[in-house]
Amino acid sequence: MEPAPAPGAAPLLALSGVAKAYGRAPRQFYALRGIDLEIAAGEFVCLVGPSGCGKSTLLRLITGLVAPTGGEVRYRGERLAGVNPHATIVFQTFALFPWLTVLENVEVALKARRVEPPERHARAEQLVELVGLAGFESAYPRELSGGMRQKVGFARAMAVEPELLCLDEPFSALDVLSAEALRGELIELWLRRAMSTEAILMVTHNIEEAVELADRIVVMAKDPGRILGEMHVGLRHPRNRKDVAFQAMVDRVYAAVTGRTATEPELIGTVPGALGITRRLPHARLEALAGLLEKVAAEEGRGDLPRLAQALGPHADELLPLVEAAERLGFARVEQGDLILLPAGHTYAEATIPVRKELISGRALRVPLVRWIYETLQRDDDQRVDRDYFVEALRGEFGDEAAAQVDTAVEWGRYAELFAYDKDSDQLSLEG
Repeated sequence: MEPAPAPGAAPLLALSGVAKAYGRAPRQFYALRGIDLEIAAGEFVCLVGPSGCGKSTLLRLITGLVAPTGGEVRYRGERLAGVNPHATIVFQTFALFPWLTVLENVEVALKARRVEPPERHARAEQLVELVGLAGFESAYPRELSGGMRQKVGFARAMAVEPELLCLDEPFSALDVLSAEALRGELIELWLRRAMSTEAILMVTHNIEEAVELADRIVVMAKDPGRILGEMHVGLRHPRNRKDVAFQAMVDRVYAAVTGRTATEPELIGTVPGALGITRRLPHARLEALAGLLEKVAAEEGRGDLPRLAQALGPHADELLPLVEAAERLGFARVEQGDLILLPAGHTYAEATIPVRKELISGRALRVPLVRWIYETLQRDDDQRVDRDYFVEALRGEFGDEAAAQVDTAVEWGRYAELFAYDKDSDQLSLEG
């Protein structure tokens, strides 16, 4: 029998109009805005969406690690103030104390709850066995594989018997086989109610992973981070990734995440306010874009996104940023879970390297962030500007992500041979 929320049951968690902003008006950057979300007991919910849409920020709001700027978070009907004592979070990095053994790392969580030594020792031993690490109680983190270290993280999280278990991309730092094995163990523990947890909320970039595990998938978008919609996964466990129904659900989620192909002004961005660089760049490597477009061109100009992700293997997380980059540069559009090459995309895929550079150069300059850096360098007497200047200028629009946005724009500009970057001086300069 699979866990399922009781009909008409009050939600464990309810978010209403939640927003999280950084900076001060009128230069505020909204990581999240207008978030309405409920999670009931018995649900396994996955959050999916592009990088920068606020998925991890949302987890931190739910667990009380950060406070919302607007709206409210309620747990069992009570407004959350401070850390949520009924929720815990497992991060993608293992976050173990290297000087403690496996058993001691699990006991830390119980010690913080002032559980007496004999009881916490016994409970820690039970949890270590539950996650399949019996015999490794005295091992140190350095002696464990990545998958085993993450199991310790799960055991420590479950030690405090959270009603709501939040997982922030818990498998992304693992190799493919370790991730697959740990996913299987997690869903087995969940389905047979071997853990006291009432609900699980997981952030993931891996859409196949979400369809494999979740009862409900919540799709987010960015600029600002918001919920586009949700999908119920009506597939029985265990789920077979090769089943037609599974693949159909994966296609639906890919289509929702990538969304419709926007008009050219929407893709390029608008220019309100002081800088007007309100549309974030996807963290995509343009050298990898050529390979993606070549593969789609070889499939007669139409590529199935799930199959493309599978072909990327361990680099599957790069697909969505690459797809967004292809759209932003006018090389492709997304339709019903497929990536379709536009004429410029066909030209790029078949062109020589010099022609590709020329195509990228012209199109990159239509992206506001790249164009602003280029024009700023042109106006400077020495045509050299410190990278920090661009980062600080963008903090009002992108908050803590400003540095990452500048670095992505720099990589795009360097690839297009528009400007150069000197790591030693931390300066940008015009090419030539």
